[in-house]
Amino acid sequence: MESLSSTSIISAAIKPHPLSSRTKITRCSCSMKVASSFSYKKFIQYALDETKLSTSDLIPSSLQDDFSTLKAIDGKTELKMCSFQAPKIRLLRSLFIETSDGMQVLDFAVFPEAEFDLPIFCANFFTSANTNIVVLDLNPLHDVINETHYKEKYYKNLIPLGLKYAEILPWGGKLTSESLKFFSPIVIWTKFSSSHENHNILFSAFKDYYKAWLNLMDHAIEETDYSQISLNLEAQHRYLTWRAQKDPGFHVLKRLIGESLAKDVVKKFLFNGVNELGDKTFLDYFPEYESKDGSIIEKRSVIGKSFEKRPWDDLGAFIGNNFG
Repeated sequence: MESLSSTSIISAAIKPHPLSSRTKITRCSCSMKVASSFSYKKFIQYALDETKLSTSDLIPSSLQDDFSTLKAIDGKTELKMCSFQAPKIRLLRSLFIETSDGMQVLDFAVFPEAEFDLPIFCANFFTSANTNIVVLDLNPLHDVINETHYKEKYYKNLIPLGLKYAEILPWGGKLTSESLKFFSPIVIWTKFSSSHENHNILFSAFKDYYKAWLNLMDHAIEETDYSQISLNLEAQHRYLTWRAQKDPGFHVLKRLIGESLAKDVVKKFLFNGVNELGDKTFLDYFPEYESKDGSIIEKRSVIGKSFEKRPWDDLGAFIGNNFG
């Protein structure tokens, strides 16, 4: 997420390389053979296996024709991508990066079809030899700070799950108001040192959160009211527009594969739909980021309010004062 202080940590972990070799795009299958050491590959495989149990109609997305495996500029690092779709799933996609020095990045998300107001499953993980930076959430499609109905519909029964992992994986530090608008009361935002035990805890959290999301999907009823479908569509487009503009992953990708390909991966793959699901621009949704010359202010936050501690109570009520 844009506001996380991990941006500089992640960027520093990948040294820029001279543009000495052409980046290659090749086709590959999405099967993941899990190595004996810790790897995010098993997270992806688990999600695919569980999704197939929930829906027999999970099929490869057409995005796999263009986004499968990318060879980084260094000639060593590979970016592996998978994408699928299903009747209730507009896009299930993952990006997995592993460098020769053991650094790993996982960006995994599931976006619902507009006929369903399901939350967006989001897992953004960064791991190095010593550090882990984690965001795991069922990102709300609609406002959960002010809209009680939506929060109770999807999160009331999940609060115990969130509290369980809030104890094990404590709040990771300052988070800006802008980003909190896209997080739920059960969000896991944390940092921890690398260890076998901590990685097992993270895998357990991923499995529990993903099973919770699949359960919501299984019971989701298709919306037939066009006005509500339009609201869902715009809400998802707003989310995609924010993430495509502000996500720090772009800086990592730029270092690995160059600016042009990085833009393609961000806007056409990671946040696919930002160019297709709506016509509004970033400044249409977030006019507070417009500078005097009409360009977008690049600062991570223009509000200035940040939260050093978890801003939800044990009932899932927002307790952050002076929000925004």
